[in-house]
Amino acid sequence: MSHSQITKRVGVVSFFTILSRITGLFRDMAIAYGFGTKMVADAFFVAFRLPNLLRRLFAEGALTVAFVPIFSESLRRSPDEARQVSNATWSLMTAILCVVSGLGILLSPLLVRLTAWGFTADPEKFQLTIFLTRVMFPYILLVSLAALAMGVLNSLKHFAVPASSSIFMNLGVIVGALGIVHLFDPPVTGLAVGVLLGGVLQLVVHFPVMRRFGFLPRLSWNPHHPGVMKIVRMMGPASFGAAVYQFNVIITTLLASFLPEGSVSYLWYADRIMEFPLGIWGVALATVLLPSLSDHAADRDDRALKDTFQYGLRMVFFLTLPAAGGLLVLGRPIVQLLFEHGTFTATSTLHTTQALTFFAIGLPFISAVRVTTNAFYSLQDARTPVRIAIASMAINLILSLILMGPLRHNGLALAISLSSVFNFSLQLWYFRKKVGPLGLRKIIRGLLKTSASTAIMMLILFILYLEIVPFVLDLSAMFLVFGLIVLGVVLFFGIEWLLGGEEIREILQVVRRRRG
Repeated sequence: MSHSQITKRVGVVSFFTILSRITGLFRDMAIAYGFGTKMVADAFFVAFRLPNLLRRLFAEGALTVAFVPIFSESLRRSPDEARQVSNATWSLMTAILCVVSGLGILLSPLLVRLTAWGFTADPEKFQLTIFLTRVMFPYILLVSLAALAMGVLNSLKHFAVPASSSIFMNLGVIVGALGIVHLFDPPVTGLAVGVLLGGVLQLVVHFPVMRRFGFLPRLSWNPHHPGVMKIVRMMGPASFGAAVYQFNVIITTLLASFLPEGSVSYLWYADRIMEFPLGIWGVALATVLLPSLSDHAADRDDRALKDTFQYGLRMVFFLTLPAAGGLLVLGRPIVQLLFEHGTFTATSTLHTTQALTFFAIGLPFISAVRVTTNAFYSLQDARTPVRIAIASMAINLILSLILMGPLRHNGLALAISLSSVFNFSLQLWYFRKKVGPLGLRKIIRGLLKTSASTAIMMLILFILYLEIVPFVLDLSAMFLVFGLIVLGVVLFFGIEWLLGGEEIREILQVVRRRRG
């Protein structure tokens, strides 16, 4: 696949991801309006962390990165063989995930104790978290099957519907937060029911397109199929390698439960804002690159594989560095605009902004890890990312314990960022050792230009922010923040073009072809 094809498909995924993130922000605004950073919000976020972690383990972490290379390999041999692999995987995963959901419901008290031990000091908070965990645990079944459907369609080079599916998840939660929350006691139960509704919608939206391609899932119990056995062997290690960031978040949640009330919520809201650019660029690039890298690996085309990897890495830094810079400068007005309503106070804004600042430092590296991890799995190498993931988790834990004392919840956010830098650096070193020279000089040259453009953009935005913001009324805040974000984008791309950045010229080339 050429660079222009990759860029075009990344554009498609990014467009729908932007829509998904916008609905996600409305979802988080609805949650913040109704529950703020109170005790029930902490309970909900911890309860949702558990199935959300398993979503990364079974869905993005295991199913996607293990399934796509094997499915792509079988698809290149024959559609019938690919269909057999798909149906057998659907059947096996459905059975496994039903058992996992049942165990999760049964063992919720133990799981909550392990992930938020500090909550045991408040029996009401602890029991509410257990109840919400039990309500939401079946979400892992729904979202994992949705991820499997996404893997099928992405392998078929159809990216639009998978990228848009999380929009329906967000709509379900919004319905729960605003529509049915008053039907339950306690009201936060309606929010948990909304999560389940969103999971159902996220799954079924794939079925019409899968039917059109002839890959609508059918139950076919064949767990010993060679392709399925390969997927199962990769799934265990893959879950660790691709979900290390989520493991770090769980460690952070556990430690934050010992900090003052609201700490879990501050980290949650900050993470939600950072997920916006992470999803638009980091996830979009990783999603598009995995099938392409898998095709090159199946063809034994090392040159094309390294070229695609290098391009993906250059693009991920090109897009996430300015996003991180924008969050560092405009973090506070963004948090204030999105969340400072209802029970979300000015104090909540301050602490959430501080956490966002430390999260933003690691944004480019968290995004880059998704690219390097998928590169290993395209080669069906699951062991290397696991070893690095374990080391990264240890680094995160050590840094968290050191930094949470003086910096409180901000120290936990900084520990995640620093451990992500370590994770990416080690993965890149081992991948180069595995496949040979990657053209790092070209990557570094582009990175230096991107860093210079980002620094100039940040300086201009900071000056404008200091000059304008104190005189702006609340009614104008939305237009101001949006205007500064748009200005930052224009400034970055303009400066990058003046500096002769190769990435911006490749993007403009795709746009010109599209218009032509």
